[in-house]
Amino acid sequence: MTSTTLPTTDDLRARARTALDHIGVAVPEGGDFQARTPITGENLFALTAASETDTEEAIAASHTAFLTWRTTPAPRRGELVRRLGELLREHKSDLADLVTIEAGKIRSEALGEIQEMIDICDFAVGLSRQLYGRTIASERPGHRLAETWHPLGVVGVISAFNFPAAVWSWNTAVALVCGDAVIWKPSELTPLISLACDRLLARAADEVGSPGEVHRLLLGDRTVGEKLVDDPRVALVSATGSTRMGREVGPRVAARFGRSLLELGGNNATIVAPSADLDLAIQGIVFAAAGTAGQRCTTLRRLIVHRDIADAVVERLTAAYQKLPIGDPFDETTLVGPLITTTALDAMNDALARVQAQGGKVLAGGNRRLTEAVPSAAYTEPVLVRVDEQTDVVREETFAPILYVLTYDTLDEAIALHNDVPQGLSSSIFTRDQQEAEIFLSAAGSDCGIANVNIGTSGAEIGGAFGGEKDTGGGRESGSDAWKSYMRSATNTINYFTELALAQEVSFL
Repeated sequence: MTSTTLPTTDDLRARARTALDHIGVAVPEGGDFQARTPITGENLFALTAASETDTEEAIAASHTAFLTWRTTPAPRRGELVRRLGELLREHKSDLADLVTIEAGKIRSEALGEIQEMIDICDFAVGLSRQLYGRTIASERPGHRLAETWHPLGVVGVISAFNFPAAVWSWNTAVALVCGDAVIWKPSELTPLISLACDRLLARAADEVGSPGEVHRLLLGDRTVGEKLVDDPRVALVSATGSTRMGREVGPRVAARFGRSLLELGGNNATIVAPSADLDLAIQGIVFAAAGTAGQRCTTLRRLIVHRDIADAVVERLTAAYQKLPIGDPFDETTLVGPLITTTALDAMNDALARVQAQGGKVLAGGNRRLTEAVPSAAYTEPVLVRVDEQTDVVREETFAPILYVLTYDTLDEAIALHNDVPQGLSSSIFTRDQQEAEIFLSAAGSDCGIANVNIGTSGAEIGGAFGGEKDTGGGRESGSDAWKSYMRSATNTINYFTELALAQEVSFL
């Protein structure tokens, strides 16, 4: 099914302007940096990007702000994030509009992204009173060992288009309560939602009396990001994007002994065991594979099904794929919006051509939609492909809604197939066999940073740390103890004895 009626670019421009006005954003118009929408594939506003001078000034100002912010009590820092969360609640609908306009997400997913921002603010406010160290037993009489945590410095956040606001909030809410200053370089594809988030944080800072320079936004191309990567005043670079990008960022930050937190590619898989509840599995698979038009880093890209149930699973998936409503993401009935650019569609079609040349069979989808109505946009049917083996194209991440279906006979074989890709972000198994589930979650099972049972690969909650292994970069953001990435630890030895005792019974003087 296709939603044949789409808003015009003028409609979308007006809707974006209304949302920005409600939030209080003064749009920096007049330059050659374009804000566009994938809904029609056309430009919305010509914006002014940050210059090299702007970038230098932002880094210097952020570093100066950090020197004050680091000594502000953490619960006071939490007040800034608490107020940000309140403003996000107040402007949830406006922010969701901007996410849909710039990233093409359907309404429920756009609202869900803003809710995720609200949730991480709540988490971070609580964290501001829980930046715990520890007391360690000392071998010396009259001595105490302690571990303390201190603010790290300026954090550079480089975010991607697919979660243009949520990933910023994961980093920023936590970094701020940890005592860091933040400089944000968002995706070139999503400047409007970035301006809106920056404005709300600036308003929150003004209202609670926090220094506004603890957060700076820099719109621009990769040269802005490169400056953050190379500048020694930026203590941590948190970068979300492709593995190719990570291979550039990681070594450059390491060369100056800085820290990097990398959230890179995913080639996520789900195993469907013979005992699986197929109603549950089909629902989880379709959302994980087709949600966000296949443009999540946790999107399901490989389905590993037991041979005995493979035909039944494929039949049900094919039927579900044929009914997916595609089109206007503002339409409440739409489930699949546009790809971000026609370049993404070209990459998808290239992957499909390659996999078919290697023996893959397309079972459903793959046709472009709405070409006549919006030739510059990229609407396409999610694709289901049956493959006999995990070829090179299957082992690559194509950032589009392609789901490859493989079969297995034994759980060991399924886990081996699952792990035999360079990426290691998210994974899941559908099974009612407790032993199978526990094996999948064990050290001998999934090699990913996220491993789920009876749920798909997408839809992580903020309470758990988010990130992956291998080519996914190894970083952890959001919940659990991911906050430690934004701080530095110090080991303290306190002597309250009347004599100096040396460790390891060393005698000197």
